[in-house]
Amino acid sequence: MRQFQIVIALVGCFTMISCAIIKQELQRTIPTSQRHFQRPVATYSIVARDPDTGEMGVAVQSHWFSVGPIVPWAEAGVGAVATQSFVDPAYGPLGLELMRAGRTASESLRSLLAGDEGQAVRQVAMIDASGNVATHTGERCIAAAGHVTDSENQFSVQANLMLGDEVWPAMAKAYRQTTGDLADKMLAALEAAQSVGGDIRGKQSAAILIVAAESTGKPWIDRKFDLRIEDHPHPVQELKRLVQLQRAYLHMNAGDLAMEESDFAKASQEYSAAEKIAPHIVEIPFWHAVTLASSGKVEKSLPIFKRVFAREPIWAELVPRLVKSELLPDNSELIEKILSQAP
Repeated sequence: MRQFQIVIALVGCFTMISCAIIKQELQRTIPTSQRHFQRPVATYSIVARDPDTGEMGVAVQSHWFSVGPIVPWAEAGVGAVATQSFVDPAYGPLGLELMRAGRTASESLRSLLAGDEGQAVRQVAMIDASGNVATHTGERCIAAAGHVTDSENQFSVQANLMLGDEVWPAMAKAYRQTTGDLADKMLAALEAAQSVGGDIRGKQSAAILIVAAESTGKPWIDRKFDLRIEDHPHPVQELKRLVQLQRAYLHMNAGDLAMEESDFAKASQEYSAAEKIAPHIVEIPFWHAVTLASSGKVEKSLPIFKRVFAREPIWAELVPRLVKSELLPDNSELIEKILSQAP
């Protein structure tokens, strides 16, 4: 028993030393101007995990320019962090590093707060890949400031510098009551905050970051949503628009992957789904038509090509160039047939 206690003590000491070393390294890599902001950078945010899909993310709205690079941090298979108020950005990468090493969200947050002389002005929330959630609102955060942590539903909402203390309860209620995917629910929480007054200063920027449940080793694939509104009179509404557009392009990406694997049926299905979401984007039906033509369904592709060329004739010039890339067959009769659909 005595030996076990010694081992635990040594592990604790090693962890504290490791945290200090990592934090020093992070402080060296983060520009001095971004280490400890002298004004509150963020206003309200949410960290959450979808129990059904395992996806995790952060959404934030602020009266501060370009909040996206500062507040939200997330890594597939690891967790998510929102760091705000008088923000220390190091909480983001260091929190993820601790969770990646096997620490829970609570343990990670506790370790970082213990070494932070400015913890009284910090507001930080973390969630790990198992759905454990932890939140800290420092006693000197500008009022109205507070948070709601919901372990059962695997989320935390937090806010500072609010018009009133109704904001974070309204966010929590909206998240619980909204149906849809993780993005839908987090955006609903942001909208609810604004509906009860939001930030006393107003609004300027917003961001959403959602990652997959498990890492593929390719962060560009793991990030399902990574969208930022830097400066806009209605940042959350603009963010909602881009989220919807991103949904279409997620289907487009899946269609492209299917094309690479010569799965034309799957590609056509994905492109059709994308077109339903974003019918105003001409490029989406163009690639759908290319997929149909490549898979031998030329007659089905021609009406789509005709519709595309009527809207934006420049796409007809792209058609012959696709032969060399093997996106269309090297068949002059086919190419002529497609180009005949141009006005």
